[in-house]
Amino acid sequence: MTFSILIATYNRAATLADTLASLARLESRAAWEVIVIDNNSPDDTRAIVERAVPAFPVPLRYAFEREQGRSAALNCGFRLAQGDIIVTTDDDVRVEPDWLNRVEAGLDSQHCDYVGGRVLPLWGAEPPPWLPKTNGQLWGVIALLDYGRAPIQFGTRVPLGVNMAMRKSAIDRVGGFDPRIGRKAGTLLGQEVREWCLRAHAAGLTGFYIPELVVQHLIPADRLTKQYFRRWFYWRGISRAMLYAETGLDMEKPEHTTLDFSTVPHIAGVPRYMFRSAAKALKDSIAAAINGDPIASFDRELWLWFFAGVVKQRWRDRQRAVAPTRRLAAN
Repeated sequence: MTFSILIATYNRAATLADTLASLARLESRAAWEVIVIDNNSPDDTRAIVERAVPAFPVPLRYAFEREQGRSAALNCGFRLAQGDIIVTTDDDVRVEPDWLNRVEAGLDSQHCDYVGGRVLPLWGAEPPPWLPKTNGQLWGVIALLDYGRAPIQFGTRVPLGVNMAMRKSAIDRVGGFDPRIGRKAGTLLGQEVREWCLRAHAAGLTGFYIPELVVQHLIPADRLTKQYFRRWFYWRGISRAMLYAETGLDMEKPEHTTLDFSTVPHIAGVPRYMFRSAAKALKDSIAAAINGDPIASFDRELWLWFFAGVVKQRWRDRQRAVAPTRRLAAN
């Protein structure tokens, strides 16, 4: 078996059916399988998978993971996968027929251990005017990514789990995703891929962005609201603070860490300079609003929601010593 495609899903039976239909049209030169890991879904996820099995062109397996969270579900898939290359995606994507061939070509051409690619939108509603039409900070909120038309070695940038593939040997060497910081129902935690890449780089593994590796990702209308973006940045702050406690990496730009945070003055567990940054972000947001620039105002407001999440989590961890900085291997 060359490829194992893993889909962690929770209560998304309707979109999962369309995703399986898209995967069924794959045309791979190598043997492949699909494993759907049901993470305690109360809907008819299992029935959707079982109905698709008879006509599916390759083995399609259903698995159940009781521990809540995307990381736990994917770790279950890692244990079950029979392929030499493990591909992770979501239950709301569309792929081109040559998707797996491009995974294999990317791994071979770059002689690397893992790859990720572009994630482009399938809009469920008209995107709001405050959302940039090209790759940027806000694209990450709705799991979109486009680093351009040339391959890039991951390091200061990381892939998205919706379009990522790793050699099984890399997972055997580094381990799976950390369930503590991955997405769980009722939260928007989400630093598991970044944390995995940190461990991979520390182990001497390399990964590349492959521009030809593309999926389309459904963006529902309820994620195209300012309320959702505020909530996402708040949870990003919590996630980054949890990663900070484990690695000592900069909470704003983990891959660009230059400070030894064990020597930086803190207030309630938060680096003191971040309070100055928060005051500036508030001032800039108000000034942009007064000057009639709602996009810039909202951008600075989102940093404040991020900061609120940081403060909440660091207050919880305030008695915990900051870990020595875990630096990335040189690119």
